[in-house]
Amino acid sequence: MIGQKKSKIPFDMFTLARSVEEARAAVKLRSMYHRGQDLAWDGREVLSSLIAKHGGIQLPEEKRRALSKIFEIILWGELAAWRISSELAAAIEPLEAKMAATSQAHDEARHFYVMYDYLTALGYQPTHIDPRAQKVLDLVLDTDNLAHKLLGMQLMIETTALTIFAAVRELHTEPVLSELLVYFEKDEARHVGLGIQYLPELLKRMSRTEGLATLAFQLRLIYLELASLKSMETELKAVGIHPPDLIRNGKTRQLAAFQEMWSQPGAKRTEADRKITVVVQKTINAAEEYFFMTSSKDGLWKRLSAAREAFAREVPASV
Repeated sequence: MIGQKKSKIPFDMFTLARSVEEARAAVKLRSMYHRGQDLAWDGREVLSSLIAKHGGIQLPEEKRRALSKIFEIILWGELAAWRISSELAAAIEPLEAKMAATSQAHDEARHFYVMYDYLTALGYQPTHIDPRAQKVLDLVLDTDNLAHKLLGMQLMIETTALTIFAAVRELHTEPVLSELLVYFEKDEARHVGLGIQYLPELLKRMSRTEGLATLAFQLRLIYLELASLKSMETELKAVGIHPPDLIRNGKTRQLAAFQEMWSQPGAKRTEADRKITVVVQKTINAAEEYFFMTSSKDGLWKRLSAAREAFAREVPASV
């Protein structure tokens, strides 16, 4: 109709052409929404019951400070995830993926207020985080690229958070938090699933230039994530976490998520995609060497040389 204003309402939502593989992914994405509804938990009730069960939070001051600093980063990460998932819910057109992103936004809102309440019970008032950790969140918040947001949040930041949750929970440093994190982990695992199911659709539409830009985004995020872990190295060690172990576990978790993504029907992983995975793994190895395996007392050039040698090492063909 002449003069009709273009609407932000996606009226063609139900007329989008789909392959068999896309239809299967849509079923899985729809189930994520309903699964999230079925498993939604009352954060106020869960936290208060856990505090009552364990007679409050009993921790030496050193570990209390360390946990506070680590989970303040998690707190602001949950707020960033809340905003990003809301943006994804608005930007994604296919109904089922939109539903899954909406379910995540609901989860992230709960995670944010529950983590704030936990830190308050711990006697800590959140203020700000290390600039290196902030850059991780800002990189994903600031991009307008839908694929980059999904890659950054669902497959990288979420898997890193899951790795930290598992490490803290398994140490039983603080019983209330250990039990609380089980609820967080179940939610976050579904969030990773959104990236696994929907990101392949975006990647296969990319031109070579767009693919290279996505690789550059991923490499930058890897560097910033490892720099962020470096910023909380003292606190991680104080609660009994060895950072290189955390990195290796996180790398394994991320690699598993990417392998699952590429195993989806219709994902069509190319040789170029495999080469990109190798570059990513080599970059993680180099950054790990630079930040954690060499001493800052060794000097910049020695650390760079060690990182270069780590990058040159072969990675398993299975990646």
